[in-house]
Amino acid sequence: MIPFASFSKQSDVAINGTFTPVAEDYPTILFIGKSFFESYSTWTDTKFIHGFNLGKNNSAGYETLEATVPLACEALKGGKLAYWELGNEPDLYKTSAQGIIRPSNWTEKDYVDEWLNKTRIFKSLVSENCSDEPYSYISPSFAGTKNSLDPIRAWHAGLDTDKDIALISSHNYIGGATQPGVTLQKTLMNHSSTVNSIASQLNVSRLLSNYSLPFILGETNSLYNEGRPGLSNTFGAALWGVDFNLWQPVETAKATRGTKAPYYGNIAVAQVLGNIKNQTTVIQNLPLEDELESAYATYSGDKLTRIAVINLHEYNYTATANASSGERPEVEYTFQIPGLDSGKIGVRRLMANGSDALSGITFDGYSYNYELDEGKPVRLNNVTVGEKAEVSSDGKVTVKVPYSSVAVLDL
Repeated sequence: MIPFASFSKQSDVAINGTFTPVAEDYPTILFIGKSFFESYSTWTDTKFIHGFNLGKNNSAGYETLEATVPLACEALKGGKLAYWELGNEPDLYKTSAQGIIRPSNWTEKDYVDEWLNKTRIFKSLVSENCSDEPYSYISPSFAGTKNSLDPIRAWHAGLDTDKDIALISSHNYIGGATQPGVTLQKTLMNHSSTVNSIASQLNVSRLLSNYSLPFILGETNSLYNEGRPGLSNTFGAALWGVDFNLWQPVETAKATRGTKAPYYGNIAVAQVLGNIKNQTTVIQNLPLEDELESAYATYSGDKLTRIAVINLHEYNYTATANASSGERPEVEYTFQIPGLDSGKIGVRRLMANGSDALSGITFDGYSYNYELDEGKPVRLNNVTVGEKAEVSSDGKVTVKVPYSSVAVLDL
């Protein structure tokens, strides 16, 4: 989805973006060319959600819709299409710092009327160009639950009148890059902060449950507005990603090309989940008293297979006191493992020098640093691997987890 983008028949590049004073590192004048649709051939065995522009409510917007439907249909034929999307974060259209594109009196009913009108036009275009592909949407893709349009009112105004919405989609960020008071410990490395952020989403999902549609977070991350250096690109953000998940492929005004810390959070989460294709996987929260700690159990089918322990206590290794002492606090956790009365279990760790680390991060001794092998996994010889934890005769296992790190117990 390219918000606010228009189609240019003359463009010989996929995306032509122009930066304006409105946003520091986000091009607010965007054109896409025919080659944009070649991107859908990059990954095999992958389904895509293609988004169309709702923001441009003028002749250029309609011309873009009319011109790109055939191109999208051609690029996504053969089973590549998952869903369509019309409009990205329309609840910000009349308040966005990137440009106001709807009047202040634009209501939920106005939005729904516009969405229904355009999806009906779109359906006729689809029937002419890709009638064999599935026709359904994710919607409304609001930026949150408390902005200028209310998701409950939008649904009550008849958003799904035509019964063509497959997934209820909402977006969620823990905070904003420029919000006052945003810190690593209080905002990201804080289990209560994550729980509170999701609480309103859970409430909306409950209030919309009578529509009998799955509710998803169609877009989510740590800090909106491209994040903040020193927060969203640190190892602390990777720890947040494990608790709640990045690869930076290009140079920007704020960051160089490379494997960013939160990417390792994705690696750890994937390992905790295991193979979700071959069996049912259930994640169970294991309540801990401290909001700066969390733990989760993975069940593959009916079997307990892994436990992940996340220590969110901020350990800033560049702080003078920590650098001089060299002593990193750790917390001891004990778990009762059903069905085990002796032996050893494997322990894999997500580690870095501290929560403020931008590099030197590993999971189970592997680095994905771009400078080592362009992001491919490289085993580091100076990191301990193959760690084991003893299971006592009464089925208990104890593991020590340093501040700002994760331990995964493989059962």
